[in-house]
Amino acid sequence: MNIHLVSLGCARNQVDSEGMLGRLTQAGWRISEAPDDADVIVVNTCSFIESAADESIDTILALARYKTEGVCRALIVAGCLPERYGEAIGRELPEVDLFLGTGAFDRIVAAASGALAKERCILPDPDAIVLSDPNAPRVQTLPHSAYLKIAEGCSRTCTYCIIPRLRGRQKSRPAGEIVTEARRLIAAGTRELILVAQDSTAYGRELEGGPGLADLLGRLSEIDGGIWIRVLYGHPESISDDILRTMALRPNICPYFDLPIQHASDRVLRRMGRRHTQSDLFRLFDRIREIAPGASLRTTAIVGFPGETDRDFKTLLSFVEAVRFDHLGVFPYSDAEDLPSHRLDGHVSAAVARKRHDRLMARQRDISTEKNARYLGRTLDVLVEESPEAGLFLGRTAFQAPEVDGLVYIRAPDLPIGRFAPVTITDTLEYDLVGEAP
Repeated sequence: MNIHLVSLGCARNQVDSEGMLGRLTQAGWRISEAPDDADVIVVNTCSFIESAADESIDTILALARYKTEGVCRALIVAGCLPERYGEAIGRELPEVDLFLGTGAFDRIVAAASGALAKERCILPDPDAIVLSDPNAPRVQTLPHSAYLKIAEGCSRTCTYCIIPRLRGRQKSRPAGEIVTEARRLIAAGTRELILVAQDSTAYGRELEGGPGLADLLGRLSEIDGGIWIRVLYGHPESISDDILRTMALRPNICPYFDLPIQHASDRVLRRMGRRHTQSDLFRLFDRIREIAPGASLRTTAIVGFPGETDRDFKTLLSFVEAVRFDHLGVFPYSDAEDLPSHRLDGHVSAAVARKRHDRLMARQRDISTEKNARYLGRTLDVLVEESPEAGLFLGRTAFQAPEVDGLVYIRAPDLPIGRFAPVTITDTLEYDLVGEAP
């Protein structure tokens, strides 16, 4: 039997999708790259913001036609969309045969085989999510990099965020199990381990006497000095000096700090349910650059949040200009009735939010262009990932995370894919670099 799976949303969703494919292949299923010859189609959905939910629904409807035009006998929808909207989504999407919530990924084999045919919507308590088995099979999406989920859920109460309801409270995986999985991934050829969670820098904090992220990073870095280790989805309130020093002192840990600020106006931060202030943020980024002088800083910000005034936005813009992030993602606020922020006053029009988005991104483009120029003439280590044509290769430096940051375009007669290569930078663009390798 053939199965086709589409994974939407973030890297954490991708880990879930790879785990589902691993369970299915272990049970004898064959992965189909195209939906037209798949007996079962699975969509692992995202519904974090309105546009993500819309994309999920559009994808489901597009794939549903293979139940009549192809050989598909079952369409399964998993993940955050059914978890957020519950059984109501079943009434809106009669094309779907079975919905699996975020706590039901471990039932994918039974779902695909038809053993759950009498049920329509399976939504276990997200706090009962089964944490990954370090020895469970995975079908990796990125051949030379691997996302390694270190925790599930989130215990924060940000007013704009639905994740705690979809994924439950934070549940950190045992460090030994994470190390075991890391060893297995490295043995299979992984050259970059990317640690992910909803709040990665808070890893272990709910476990009394348990190890924190600094200890985990230390153990992972000792497995193989020839790989990269990267941390995504940190939080300004949970990153400690121990974490900073570990990331700065271990040469195989990328000095890449992904710390979403969401805003820089104290008034907006309070309305968001964030407990830090602008002064806290300035101190944090100064401290990072003090401990790790070559650090790369990435963040995200939300514009158009309820109550955000022109003055608040200018505060955010000035903060971005002062800190000069290496990478910045900007998102217009996405409203929904099930969010606490929906009940706040002073909602901002979509048109105003879009203008603020465009203005902030335009400023960041200038900053990124200026910062990239410092690499001209330097030789950097690059993880070579693919070759779209003869003599041209694509890769990433330690300060570029997959899929969200820029790339390095490399001219070379031949380079080994999935290995590190020294590349001399010959040109710099807004987000990308151009270089040559011998």
